[in-house]
Amino acid sequence: KIKKEIATKISPSFVPDLVLQVSEIPKTLNGKKLEVPVKRILMGENAEKVVNKEALLNPESLEQFGKLSKLFT
Repeated sequence: KIKKEIATKISPSFVPDLVLQVSEIPKTLNGKKLEVPVKRILMGENAEKVVNKEALLNPESLEQFGKLSKLFT
């Protein structure tokens, strides 16, 4: 359903190969989403090296991305 919505409302060229549901998006203490660090973790980098967990509202949310990284590496 998500892929269909993207193709219809935006463009078929923006449809991702894979759509995954996660329980929570990691956010900074200011409430900003950690897009680049999450991408780096999904590409196989160690979360400890990518981001300072003390600067996050929800550091436990990073664990799921470490597990998901095994799909991409």
